Amino acid sequence: MSLNIRIALDAMGGDDAPDIVVSGASMARKRHPNLELIFIGDDQKIKPLIKKYKNLSDAKIIHTDDMVAPDARPAQALRHGKKTSMWLAVNEVARDNADAIISAGNTGALMAISKLQLRMINGVTRPAIAGFLPTMRGLCCMLDLGANIEVDERNLVQFGIMGASFCSAITGMNNPSVGILNVGEEDQKGFDYLRRAGISLSDETLNLNYVGFIEGSDIVAGDTDVIVTDGFTGNVALKTAEGTAKFFMHHLRQAFRSSYLSRIGFLLSRAAFMKMRKTVDPRYYNGAILLGLNGICVKSHGGADSVGFSNAIEVACDLVEHKFIPKVNDSISAAEKVIQSKAE
Repeated sequence: MSLNIRIALDAMGGDDAPDIVVSGASMARKRHPNLELIFIGDDQKIKPLIKKYKNLSDAKIIHTDDMVAPDARPAQALRHGKKTSMWLAVNEVARDNADAIISAGNTGALMAISKLQLRMINGVTRPAIAGFLPTMRGLCCMLDLGANIEVDERNLVQFGIMGASFCSAITGMNNPSVGILNVGEEDQKGFDYLRRAGISLSDETLNLNYVGFIEGSDIVAGDTDVIVTDGFTGNVALKTAEGTAKFFMHHLRQAFRSSYLSRIGFLLSRAAFMKMRKTVDPRYYNGAILLGLNGICVKSHGGADSVGFSNAIEVACDLVEHKFIPKVNDSISAAEKVIQSKAE
């Protein structure tokens, strides 16, 4: 990292805040010494934690003893949350005092507060939550993961463009492949808006590597780098994948403990087992971005530990370094021209 990157941290958001926020920030700082960290929250709780880490001695603290409750409704957070750690953290980006904001707090409140303060990118009709899943070939990016239950053609086209830019920024991949999740791979399958979105995404002027429709079984195959879908389907797919990983690891541990010989087998294969465990460990994929905003806002899982939270900081750093927002602005403008031309 050649330039300093300023990160605003909602220190009070998440199940184990502010402990995991501070420890996760310290882990990220070890990899990126040029990080400028701003903790927003209760300084009486944050200061003692920061003192435990020498590499956080220059971190800034903005004090507030108010926070967004985990069960708060978005409208409630907008009306009564202007002094909360989440609001003030987003405000640091809105005022250009920080390059990105990271929170493990209430997702709906974070989306509402960020939309109000950061505004939407010109032309983007709806924001989307994007994150990564492990596959047999590496990683794939999926969006939307829960922000929009219902979508239309324009939403999916914009998701594809933003998802491709996000995937490139995080993985360094050139021209990642983009597919739409559907009930079949055939062109005639699915709803009308899915087919129209596919036609728009295949337009050569967008310069996207669109590969067509994919099925649910293709997600973990790794043949498609960016998977586009609505928020309802995406969230179900994500939670199913996480649950399947936990199910598999649970029964594998049970199998290794089932007999004396199986325990010996575990000792002999321990290195391979730990490598596989890390591959499916959701902590290393933590950090979903709220795409479509005119600023970088990363959502950490509420139950993330310090490893997971540090990974969310890594996501923010990659997006800032790759000048993600300006690139998406240009791509969205091109997409709007394509959609309008087809409508005429």
